[in-house]
Amino acid sequence: MKITVVGAGAVGATTADNIARAGLADELVILDIKEGFAEGKAQDINQTAALLGFDTRVTGTTGDYTKTAGSEVVVITSGLPRKPGMTREELIGTNAGIVRGVAENILKNSPDAIIVVVSNPMDTMTYLALQATGLPKNRVIGMGGALDSARFKYQLSQHLGASPSDLNAVVIGGHGDTTMIPLIRFATWNSVPVTKFLSEEQQKQIVADTMVGGATLTKLLGTSAWYAPGAAGCSVVKSIVRDEKKLITSCVLLDGEYGQKDIALGVPVIIGRNGVEKILDFGLNAEEQAAFDKSAEAVRSMNDVLKTL
Repeated sequence: MKITVVGAGAVGATTADNIARAGLADELVILDIKEGFAEGKAQDINQTAALLGFDTRVTGTTGDYTKTAGSEVVVITSGLPRKPGMTREELIGTNAGIVRGVAENILKNSPDAIIVVVSNPMDTMTYLALQATGLPKNRVIGMGGALDSARFKYQLSQHLGASPSDLNAVVIGGHGDTTMIPLIRFATWNSVPVTKFLSEEQQKQIVADTMVGGATLTKLLGTSAWYAPGAAGCSVVKSIVRDEKKLITSCVLLDGEYGQKDIALGVPVIIGRNGVEKILDFGLNAEEQAAFDKSAEAVRSMNDVLKTL
């Protein structure tokens, strides 16, 4: 198994580190355009192997896509991170060119690869990757829902005093501060609805804090977060590589599901060896569907920016 991570910044390197530690690949390639950067990150990760007990061979390369040839899964993290006060929408102009070039180069060298998109604005970059490569929709997956759902579980755990691993909770819609939809009605604590333990006020606070989870960290850190995004990216890769059939909210191309077409948006899906293997219909109520439609409208307006580039 060969896996490539494009982008050796904080998110890319953390994704690669998680993949290596989990032993998901025999060979892991990190690619970056900054001279020596990917090579240095690869060597640093390799030096942890004796301490952590993994055997994955990690190599780094500066812009040489031939070294990624034959990759079965490729994670695209390249692009500028958010700065305080910057929206994901403001990243479109710069990151679109980067992601398009990366996707096209990856496909030339690994025509059978499944692509996992992490770059922001993630919904639009996933849609762009689909357009640039012409790949079937099961082979291009946006990671945002996995991250947002993990942040949702964190917020729930803080209010419930529960272990996050005992919670099931998903976030659908766009991967943005105003477009994501934490589905608290479906959230459970070991199969029991969390709404049995939380007041209406607590529920509203949890949803609100989840929605600004990324922006909160950007304000605190001065840049985008990387530990949780890296772990989220690895979780999607793991479900693919090990054919786990995990239910992971992911940004995928919709063709009538949830009432939307020709848009990539976060919905509950089954992730396995073939990438997106099934889109699940949660049966949204009228309020949730209206929020989803509003989210789609906002993401579609971002996608329209691509036509002007």
